[in-house]
Amino acid sequence: MKLMKNILGRGPIMRVLVGCCGIPVSRKRYFETFKLVELQNTFYDLPTDEWAKRFRTEVPSDAIITVKAWQAITHPSTSPTWKRMKHKPPGNLENYGFLRPTRENLEAWDRTLHIARILNAKAVVFQTPPSFRFSEENLRNVVEFFKTIYLKDLLLCWEPRGDWNQHREALRKVVELGIIHVVDVLKHDPVMDSCQVLYTRLHGLGKGEVNYKYKYTDDDLRRLVEKITSFSSINEAYVLFNNVYMFYDAQRFRDLARSLGITDII
Repeated sequence: MKLMKNILGRGPIMRVLVGCCGIPVSRKRYFETFKLVELQNTFYDLPTDEWAKRFRTEVPSDAIITVKAWQAITHPSTSPTWKRMKHKPPGNLENYGFLRPTRENLEAWDRTLHIARILNAKAVVFQTPPSFRFSEENLRNVVEFFKTIYLKDLLLCWEPRGDWNQHREALRKVVELGIIHVVDVLKHDPVMDSCQVLYTRLHGLGKGEVNYKYKYTDDDLRRLVEKITSFSSINEAYVLFNNVYMFYDAQRFRDLARSLGITDII
């Protein structure tokens, strides 16, 4: 695939993939509009093998699927989100979450990976909560966890919330392992290493890390196009909207990007 020049002339970008975090409309309508989706049900409760097999066969064969990692790996059992988990994992619940290299977390990863393989997922996104703050101990655990599970044929992406984005050198130690640093690029720049992939999740603008009720303006979307095309080293960008208006905002972004000269966008 030939590299195209980005609209600002700041370097090449190969392909831009646009979609939503979840399927906010009917499945038929969604996949008539987008090829990319980030599944969210894998976070709250891992689906069954049967569900994953059926989903993969029912969506278009060229659909690009990424999955959000099971919360048992990223969130401690005291997290409010665990209340939505119908089937608790086995073992000592205190050993789950926060990307610690515990037996429980690694077994939870094996189960997540199994479902991701059935779905033929392109990437797995690990989102840690704001309560998981930077510390040297937490950094050591994250590094050891990702060193243990790293795979060459699957994109592993980490979206740290809280204060991690203020510790760029710490993040670099994780990125150097081949892990993709996920950010909302309208708020932060990702730490990037040799990997030529950008993965951004857009949670709305305003105070705080998330503002799901925010509707992106045309100026916001134009700035998003400029931001994505400013990363001269990437050849593939995943752009996932995660707000109330995500289905429509994603369409508007894609249309605007095409009008500004990005032709290799799906």
